[in-house]
Amino acid sequence: MTATATIEAVWRIEQPKLTARLARYLRDIGLAEEVAGDAFLLALERWPRDGIPRNPAAWLTEVARNRALDRLRRTTMIDGKHRELAIDLAELERAMPDIEAVLDEDIDDDLLRLIFTACHPVLPAEQRAALALRLLGGLSTAEIARAFLVPEATAAQRIVRAKRALRDAAIAFETPRGQERRERLAAVLEVVYLIFNEGYVASAGSDWLRADLCGEALRLGRSLAALMPDEPEVQGLVSLMELNASRFLARTGKAREPILLLDQDRGRWNWSLIRRGLDGLNRAMTLTSTPGPYLLQAMIAACHSRAATAADTDWIAISAYYQALALSAPSPIVEINRAVAVGMAFGPAQGLAIVEALMDEPRLKDSHLLPTVRGDLLERLGHQAEARAAFRQAAGLTGNDAERALLLARAASPSDIRS
Repeated sequence: MTATATIEAVWRIEQPKLTARLARYLRDIGLAEEVAGDAFLLALERWPRDGIPRNPAAWLTEVARNRALDRLRRTTMIDGKHRELAIDLAELERAMPDIEAVLDEDIDDDLLRLIFTACHPVLPAEQRAALALRLLGGLSTAEIARAFLVPEATAAQRIVRAKRALRDAAIAFETPRGQERRERLAAVLEVVYLIFNEGYVASAGSDWLRADLCGEALRLGRSLAALMPDEPEVQGLVSLMELNASRFLARTGKAREPILLLDQDRGRWNWSLIRRGLDGLNRAMTLTSTPGPYLLQAMIAACHSRAATAADTDWIAISAYYQALALSAPSPIVEINRAVAVGMAFGPAQGLAIVEALMDEPRLKDSHLLPTVRGDLLERLGHQAEARAAFRQAAGLTGNDAERALLLARAASPSDIRS
């Protein structure tokens, strides 16, 4: 491994811890992230020349601490926050004199604070996702831009606006408790879920699957699960992602074309990851008697994972879980998925009835999902011309090139649903 690759690997591991540790004292996530970045840039300059330090984390922490002190000293001289910043400066100088002692501290609380702050619901979802990938994933602005297929300037703007919004709203760097914690946890999980889903079926671009983005979400989810082992929804989300990620090798063909679930070679599924996901699901189910949305979705994924063949899929159980999900977290997307399950369990006519009830739903007017499912159900009922029209409509709405090609192929020759 080259020195640069080693530095990047160290950075990916240490950056969230360093930023979290600094933010505790600086009380400013933006400033903490900036001085942590300064330390990384200095490492890129010096380590290839001088060699990797014996303790890279200690080196980065000391450099970042000194940069933070320098910035605070300058700030106390040029703006009016003398009293507040002087307290911060004195606390930082007093609380971080021994780098080795700092590294021995339990970092879990600081990381939790960082996660809850970066994913604060005061931020729009796309800003939360960008900031989480930056602060918790250690991704560069360019990497985040590639992750969401947006210009680098757009990704940078999201990050800047997120940090500014947190500062302007005076969001405390803390882990909420009680009801506020439950409410904020939902926002945190939404960010991880959003990142994974964007990788699982990319909303735009040429690739149907973005395994790198799914990997980042899974890494964030596992970190959160380690920090909050008694939260069933956290454990449920990780299990859901692991079970879905187990299918990656089977989800695309040699030409990177999509292969839908019921057409996949299950011998290519990652059974080690499935066992891990099922074990996590079992643990999560012992933590609650009322499964939440992520745990219910993990239960649905488990039904697919336990089926040795597509014909063995327990669609009756899946449709029941979707009914419970519709009550727990109602949304048009849940209803579309419920229509698929009901159509498989009880016949396409019943599934189509659910779809038809959604035709005037304004939140679905630009979504390709509704006409896709409608087309399949119509085809299974023998209404070929209407099915083809629905698939063509869906192809015109999707932003993903691979999915568009699949839908146009189905419009030319509809076949049974395999989603």
